[in-house]
Amino acid sequence: MEYEITAEDKNETYVVLPAYNEATRIQPVIEAIAEKGYNMVIVNDGSLDNTLDVILESKRKYPNRIHVYSLLINRGVGIATQTGFDAVLKYNPKYIVSMDSDGQHSADDLDNVIKPLVTGEAEAVIGVRPLKDMPFTRNFANSIMNLLTRIFYRVDVSDSQTGFRAITKGALNKISINATGYLISSEFIREINDNNIPFAEVPIETIYTPETQAKGTNVTVAIKILLQMIKHQF
Repeated sequence: MEYEITAEDKNETYVVLPAYNEATRIQPVIEAIAEKGYNMVIVNDGSLDNTLDVILESKRKYPNRIHVYSLLINRGVGIATQTGFDAVLKYNPKYIVSMDSDGQHSADDLDNVIKPLVTGEAEAVIGVRPLKDMPFTRNFANSIMNLLTRIFYRVDVSDSQTGFRAITKGALNKISINATGYLISSEFIREINDNNIPFAEVPIETIYTPETQAKGTNVTVAIKILLQMIKHQF
């Protein structure tokens, strides 16, 4: 019989959401996660719009589910995510998920993403987007990054640049993330591989809008990540 995620499993899970200038997109994301019974650590990454106000409005609706941290200036998705990883340990979670806060990920996928952790099948999970549905430039850049991740970090994954990932508390304590920007995705994979952390890949839905397509790993970002990867080898 297939395992069903329980309310206790959800209560022991914290979702880390880095957010930069997401005032028009983040509220439905936050509230969908809260409605499903998951906890959150939201890191406002020095947003210049009213992202923080929107987050705090949702926190008033779900005061026990949402924990908010703010960086004074924009530090990049890597630093914001690492800030969330550090902060989440205060709440003694069993499972930690990181998601993008711009609405491209669905809260409906949370149960499936944490299931390999809950059942003991894996200690880390990578959410794999349907590459066939990606815009061409994003698909091309992601394919390049998959290849570079294989070359530099010696690990083969289907979606190296996904922002939807999960890990157990024990495994999180073993890894070290130092990337400031989008390199965090490949660095996360490198760390779980180098620390012999068993991982699983789980298919996820991705919701593409003009806003979400404008962000993430395009060819220009891929080149920047390549330069960072080369730098990290020395």
